Amino acid sequence: MANRGKAAGKKTTAAGKPSDSRAGKRRDRNKRVGARVPELGYYLIVTDTEETEKNYFEGLRDSIPAELKDRLVIKVEKARTVELVKKALEMTGQESQYRIPWIVFDRDQVKDFDEIIQTAEKSGVGAGWSNPCFEIWMYAYFGEMPVIRESFTCCDRFAEKFEKITGQKYSKNDRSIYQKLVQHGDEKKAIQLAERCYKRCVEDGKRKPSEMWPACRVHRLVEEIQEKVVSNYNN
Repeated sequence: MANRGKAAGKKTTAAGKPSDSRAGKRRDRNKRVGARVPELGYYLIVTDTEETEKNYFEGLRDSIPAELKDRLVIKVEKARTVELVKKALEMTGQESQYRIPWIVFDRDQVKDFDEIIQTAEKSGVGAGWSNPCFEIWMYAYFGEMPVIRESFTCCDRFAEKFEKITGQKYSKNDRSIYQKLVQHGDEKKAIQLAERCYKRCVEDGKRKPSEMWPACRVHRLVEEIQEKVVSNYNN
């Protein structure tokens, strides 16, 4: 009779567990995930470096007010330059309804720079590029984006500028780089300056990002995130 009672109840697996246990767990997991869906977006930023860009965006993430951290999420991942778009799309995956993928990388010596950006944009992935290097964007915090073509020159000159303004040595692995830029510079003016430089390149007939310097599109990602913070903080 015990067996008949079990048969009349839930079906069992070979291990003697209810066959719907896995589905139940899946439903519970979906509920948990659904409860934490960041309504302002889940920014998935894939970069090809473990230093400057990663430290910068993790600093931006940490600056988001505590009451918004569950509503606006930033996750920074690393991938090889040639696999940036692929990694961004793979990680967007099943949560594409609220994940916002971006790639962030600089011109430097990247051979397929324009092609990577074009592929990203065609795939619905934002491209936060910098030419010649990410430091040209950070330069903007201090009110200028000098005309520099080589990345190593740009890095050296930014380091000089950074030390002059902050009194501290610049390091690519500085985890507090974002906080220092905000403290000693002006982010709003940096965004405005970067946009002017980009538009000036376009007006000069330059169409490929590899032809544009000094220029970047990182500022549009930063601006998009900050607009969400400002419009929703304390609301």
